[in-house]
Amino acid sequence: MPTLLIVHHTPSPNLQAMFEAVVSGATTDEIEGVTVVRRPALAATVPDVLAADGYLLGTTANLGYMSGALKHFFDQIYYPCLDATRDRPFGYYVHGGSDVSGTVRGIESITTGLGWSQVSAAVTVTGEPTKADLEACWELGATVAATLL
Repeated sequence: MPTLLIVHHTPSPNLQAMFEAVVSGATTDEIEGVTVVRRPALAATVPDVLAADGYLLGTTANLGYMSGALKHFFDQIYYPCLDATRDRPFGYYVHGGSDVSGTVRGIESITTGLGWSQVSAAVTVTGEPTKADLEACWELGATVAATLL
């Protein structure tokens, strides 16, 4: 059974709402046969990444970049997973107070280096997530999970 690994840094109610919408989409009854594993970014390990068939990443935009927790995750897994995870599908979501462009650039640079394949547009939100933003998060989770079937 394919496995989707959701790696997230969720320090706020806004990110919690986005995370829950992503999980809801990834675990919808319409998608059978995908195991969804959730790990906080500081707890995700190389074995987690190697055991997964696809990835969903979630982070805050902090000081113009991804959270330190997600950056730490990438620092830990980059070289050990570089060859073994090439071409695996992924998607991501970002929440920030005003500007998320540096975070987007950082995530896309690292995942390009890993050779991962982005299968859905990123969901980027500034301020409080709207109903449409949460629906986009749900779609993101469902899309990435469905790609593993």
